[in-house]
Amino acid sequence: MDTQSLSPQALDLRDVSSSANPASGRVSLDDAPLNRFHIKIAGLTFGAHFTEGYALGTIGYAIGSLNKQIPLDAFWTGLLGSSALIGIFLGSLLFGWLSDKLGRQKIFLLSFLIITTAAFAQFWATTPAVLCALRVLIGIGMGGDFAVGHAILAEFSPRKHSGVLLGSFSVIWTIGYVIANVLGMHYADASGDAWRWLLASAGMPALLVLVLRIGTPESPRWLLGRGRVDEANRIVRKHFGPNVTIDADSGEHFSGPGGFSRLFKPDLIRRTIFNCAFFVCLVIPYFAIYTFLPSILKSINLSEGSGADLLLNAFLVLGALLGI
Repeated sequence: MDTQSLSPQALDLRDVSSSANPASGRVSLDDAPLNRFHIKIAGLTFGAHFTEGYALGTIGYAIGSLNKQIPLDAFWTGLLGSSALIGIFLGSLLFGWLSDKLGRQKIFLLSFLIITTAAFAQFWATTPAVLCALRVLIGIGMGGDFAVGHAILAEFSPRKHSGVLLGSFSVIWTIGYVIANVLGMHYADASGDAWRWLLASAGMPALLVLVLRIGTPESPRWLLGRGRVDEANRIVRKHFGPNVTIDADSGEHFSGPGGFSRLFKPDLIRRTIFNCAFFVCLVIPYFAIYTFLPSILKSINLSEGSGADLLLNAFLVLGALLGI
């Protein structure tokens, strides 16, 4: 074939496809050796999950302390405990869709800008309604990160390590959640405003993650699916070396028909039902128990000391480790 008759984009795609030929000395992005950039992306994702677990974990002990300063009835107690979960539901739907339209990188930053701002703002909440709104905002940011953080990590990770990298988030999330519980256990009643400090403290790791995420490149697989081949190749070569290429079919699923209806097509409906059922069974007892753990322990006369709290939290970490 006369290469002069091909467009630059077609030449790039042909060049990318040659990565399957070992004689060329090229390596596919899926098979690239683990390097510092992979570790950075994993660290940013793990840092995010630690922050999110921590931010969700603070509310359990904060509610008891808050109730002494701003009395709460059963309605507001339940709504404050579930507000972040409501936000996660809304945020994952919105930002998951936007990330396919606008790209991963923008949502990767925006989600933690929302979390950081709302987490610090909790310090100045004066009513249950304001605090509830801020917790919903935090959840919206988390929903965006849950949708995009996993996608970015998966789209950059070599296939050999992707399972461990993607599976490890549950351990990191649980550690953040448990640390929040332990801090709340010891400091939630230290002063009248202790609940403010406890809730707002989630802003510190969130701010660190936000700053470190600045400069993160766009997913080359997403760029390839949008026909932006030159940009995809430049990112791959910059971060993984000149001999690493991205397969031409890596972006196909970005350019095909999408939308929420895609999840209910015959080839995906069983996966959709399984995942929804699994997480419903996981989240309902998990947060119903641990969000209101201090009140539960007090009602059965186990609130004295911290032995029962530490034992239950230790089982959380143990379960996460066994799962991975």
